[in-house]
Amino acid sequence: MIPVNTPSLAGREAEYLLECIEGGWISSEGPFVRRFEREFAAKVGRNDGVAVANGSCALDMAVLALDIGADDEVIMPTFTIISCAAAVVRAGGKPVLVDCDPQTWNMTAEAIAAKITSKTKAIMVVHIYGLPVDMDPILELAAKHNLRIIEDAAEMHGQTYKGRPCGSFGDISTFSFYPNKHVTTGEGGMVLADDPKLLERCRSLRNLCFNEQQRFVHHELGWNYRMSNLQAAVGVAQLEQLDGFIERKRAIGARYQTSLGDLDCFQTAPVEASYAKNIYWVYGLVVQPDAPRSKTEIVDELAKQGIGTRPFFWPMHRQPVFEKMGLFTDDHHPVADYIGENGFYLPSGLGLSDDDIDEVIGKLRACVE
Repeated sequence: MIPVNTPSLAGREAEYLLECIEGGWISSEGPFVRRFEREFAAKVGRNDGVAVANGSCALDMAVLALDIGADDEVIMPTFTIISCAAAVVRAGGKPVLVDCDPQTWNMTAEAIAAKITSKTKAIMVVHIYGLPVDMDPILELAAKHNLRIIEDAAEMHGQTYKGRPCGSFGDISTFSFYPNKHVTTGEGGMVLADDPKLLERCRSLRNLCFNEQQRFVHHELGWNYRMSNLQAAVGVAQLEQLDGFIERKRAIGARYQTSLGDLDCFQTAPVEASYAKNIYWVYGLVVQPDAPRSKTEIVDELAKQGIGTRPFFWPMHRQPVFEKMGLFTDDHHPVADYIGENGFYLPSGLGLSDDDIDEVIGKLRACVE
């Protein structure tokens, strides 16, 4: 079996974990947590970061830290993971969805501009799969309408937009360190910002809003969203290898693209845009209408052949949980509908060998030719 993701843990992960165990620092109080926050923030170009339990926690905290609540609208893509909309709904706000560009699969400034109202408080920018969102026109929109920006860069470790690190834009940004990310801590995430007050608020929310004067007297409800020293130790070791990871990810994408780019039955993301080269967090394929087999037939056949795949995100406006809430009843987003129904990605993990990639290529071509 070639799984859809295999992480690479060939750096100093074991050494740093042993240091935690021998020193007895395994909780969130250990020194690797603060080291990871500072080093990751420096890599991203932010003043500082707040390490948390996972990327969904990071979004929850970002939304609340910006005081998004009842009647506040947050514009975001419909084509994304449910954590983005869930964070706004839990805070009492209203997600306002936009469709994605059919080539890059990202949200666009034009779609956002059409949805801005007097209730709009923020734009949640979500970079999808390998190419970042075109940020400059969105930053102009935000400045014009006095809107906050949450940048979800969960899939963009090491990626840049016009030479500037993804995760450095807007008021606050978030990352995930799930095992399929370029930097993993097993589970984990981070909130990053430049504003010291935002960072202080996130640290409080992460830690149950303990009171500095009377620890167990609480004036606000927070969460226990802390990251352990063990997780952070792995993160530090992973971060040391990030540049090499990016090089390897692009090599995996290039190997797939060279061997599969001639297949008209699939659409793939562009190799590059005017503002960035694809980082290939995953290598995605969208089955075209005239393909000889459907997506379901292709992924089922690949599974029989021992090749793991994963479907694309299911659009927010079609999520059953939101339908039950009466949300997005009049939304129509045809691009997200099509790629959500017909998109999937191939094994793309950093632990993938060239022989593995060639086996995936051979079995996929045999499936559709």
